[in-house]
Amino acid sequence: MIGLDTNILARYYIQDEADKEAEKQHQLARTLIESGQALMVCKTVMLEFEWVMRGYYHFSASEIVAVFKHLLSLETVSLEDRASIQQAVANFEAGFDFADALHHASYINCDNVASFDDKKFARRATRLGLNPAVIVPK
Repeated sequence: MIGLDTNILARYYIQDEADKEAEKQHQLARTLIESGQALMVCKTVMLEFEWVMRGYYHFSASEIVAVFKHLLSLETVSLEDRASIQQAVANFEAGFDFADALHHASYINCDNVASFDDKKFARRATRLGLNPAVIVPK
């Protein structure tokens, strides 16, 4: 099994035809990911990859969701804690920040999640009826 770094995923999904080195890396990433070999992506790479797509390449949330759904559909790619990643993608699609969505999905076995982020995390979790509940310490 081969673990994939963020830059491999970025080069696979993001083409920069104006940059010859990036285009070469795109082809190499494509060859690797489509090779049929067993591949692995960890949660921290997913978190960083979302940041790269959003922060550096200015992808919209819907474009990021499409990339993540494609990645989740690849039969040769194992994802660390797949269930949490799938839940995080669903919550991201529903309006959560991806980092918050991944954090929340990773705390599935907790009674509550404590956060001072009332507006973007706790209220959204409450509105969506997510469990565990996100509480704001007072």
